[in-house]
Amino acid sequence: MDTHSLIIFLVIGAVAGWLAGLLMRGGGFGLLGNIVVGIVGSVIGGFLFGLLGITAGGFVGSLVTAVVGAAVLLFVVGLFKRA
Repeated sequence: MDTHSLIIFLVIGAVAGWLAGLLMRGGGFGLLGNIVVGIVGSVIGGFLFGLLGITAGGFVGSLVTAVVGAAVLLFVVGLFKRA
């Protein structure tokens, strides 16, 4: 992975984590927290989209996949946090 790809990967993670934070709890988690939530969310979203047979390409597709996965992650974490 070259530097350009790494920067795009981190930007998608940060934006996805921030958007998922806004959707699920009304705010983000700070830059590092947003990046972590977004990156984990992109893995979860890719897995879920793969199960459903959905392919999303390009920057916007990657961002949508990461936001959906991050929202699912925050939802599941919220379930365990309440219990």
